[in-house]
Amino acid sequence: MSESVTYEELIRMLGDNYRKIESSIVNQILLNVDNHYPTVGSYRENVWKSLFEMVVPKKYCIEQGVFIIDSYGNKSAEVDLVIFDEMYTPYIFNYGEIKFIPIEAVAAVIQGKSHSVEYKDVENWRKTIRKLFTSLDSVARMTTYMVDNKAPRTVPATQTATRPIMILCAIKPINSILKLQKDFDIILSVDETSKKLCKYIRGEEKSLEEWNNALNHALEYTESEYEEMVKEIKEEIETRKQIKKFKSGNQRQQILQSLKVMQVTDGKEEENVLLSLIFQLNQLLMILNNPMLFPHHAYAKCFNNILKKPEEGETNGQQK
Repeated sequence: MSESVTYEELIRMLGDNYRKIESSIVNQILLNVDNHYPTVGSYRENVWKSLFEMVVPKKYCIEQGVFIIDSYGNKSAEVDLVIFDEMYTPYIFNYGEIKFIPIEAVAAVIQGKSHSVEYKDVENWRKTIRKLFTSLDSVARMTTYMVDNKAPRTVPATQTATRPIMILCAIKPINSILKLQKDFDIILSVDETSKKLCKYIRGEEKSLEEWNNALNHALEYTESEYEEMVKEIKEEIETRKQIKKFKSGNQRQQILQSLKVMQVTDGKEEENVLLSLIFQLNQLLMILNNPMLFPHHAYAKCFNNILKKPEEGETNGQQK
């Protein structure tokens, strides 16, 4: 690149480049091969994966076709793409080619849909994610002290329970799928008519402090919803209720909407979707930071509770 290029020219070149990348992604997503639906579906997942690999920092891993688990015996439906942090959870539970990722490591889940968007199916899929429960039973050494999340606190907690950022990627006019806005934080849609990438973020007008509470203090459930589950979950809910949320009185009231990037093309101002997504999604990831410290005790207890029990038809010391 010539040294004579000004900073303003460089920024314009970057904006134009992301427009070209967006056009390339849209063309790849819209590529259709008749009677090869599984192949096309897998191909589109790879295209969406390549988009997120361009967008999120390298500290995050992106895996395809995984299941998410918690330490209370819950498992999600299969997730098309998962963005997770390996810094505090440096492993995945594998069973052959099948991958299981603990909910504490998960920053975002992505559901990919082609032309058919069955709202009931998408809602049911979302519910299998939302029922997963992060555990506070974790211990780690910070710079100057040890943190035990279940011990009595002398300082406010910056996290009590995290939840993944929920993302839907679809081939539909964005307005036709906005009825799913209550189920997803981000909706990315390829419009076949305009051949453009469209973006919707639920709560763009919310302050970052509100996002912090939604992502790091995800206390959406009541004890009655867990009556069929183990007693420890109810105890953990009570523990979280007693932990004061950290709130700073001098935070600026910044909102996600202010991170949208607009660009004038052919005399018309339009959103540069990829640049906006880079700034907005990464701001949310920085608020979430690492989803949760990994609760080794909770998972060890979960495995022991199951593996110590004789299998059905088996007695102690006697095979089936």
